[in-house]
Amino acid sequence: MHDSLGSVQLWRDFPAKLSLATECNMLAYDRLGYGKSHPMPTHERPVNYMELEADLLNDLLTELNIHNAVLFGHSDGGTIALITAAKYPERVEAVICEAGHIFVEEVTLKGVYDAWEAYKTTNLPERLQKYHGDKVETLFKAWTETWTRDDYRSWNIEYLLKNITCPLLFIQGEADEYGTLDQVEKTVSQVSGNAEKYIIPGIGHTPHKEVPEIVLERSVKFINREF
Repeated sequence: MHDSLGSVQLWRDFPAKLSLATECNMLAYDRLGYGKSHPMPTHERPVNYMELEADLLNDLLTELNIHNAVLFGHSDGGTIALITAAKYPERVEAVICEAGHIFVEEVTLKGVYDAWEAYKTTNLPERLQKYHGDKVETLFKAWTETWTRDDYRSWNIEYLLKNITCPLLFIQGEADEYGTLDQVEKTVSQVSGNAEKYIIPGIGHTPHKEVPEIVLERSVKFINREF
């Protein structure tokens, strides 16, 4: 599952390489409002939008008759993977969470504000348009305005973590500009299943793009060991 500005296309060849190396079937999709999907009806989101995305993912897995999923999610996608594993444990065999969030931090908000400034002052809108077409403004507002709303400051999914019983690998760059290592530590310490962390020195928010071979190798090792 992709991040808050991501799409299937932005994953590049990483999912295909992971599928080939693990001999697992692969499903990747653009969430509503991203990539080649239909536009969002509005940029306004409820506080629990990622919980609702987990429900939609469960519906998709049900429709496709998938009962033994290994979820790999980045950022928002990582959080959605965690929530799905907590709410629908019968469908999820394991989770790889890359740079996910379980609560709001000041560093996250700073990252959002910095991105908003880049959106206004650089060619970021044009670069995003390559992947999202005319949906860019809506999806960008959906991300930035939701995370910086006063009522979103108290968003927290730690209460769900105890319901995650499947194996978990949490990958994060040590220099992640959107989250501290508290996100990792508080996740792996509160889930009920076996959990491990993989912190990559000097790497930011997108390890699968910054050091794809390292992330691929570690993910393959995790999946092959569990299955």
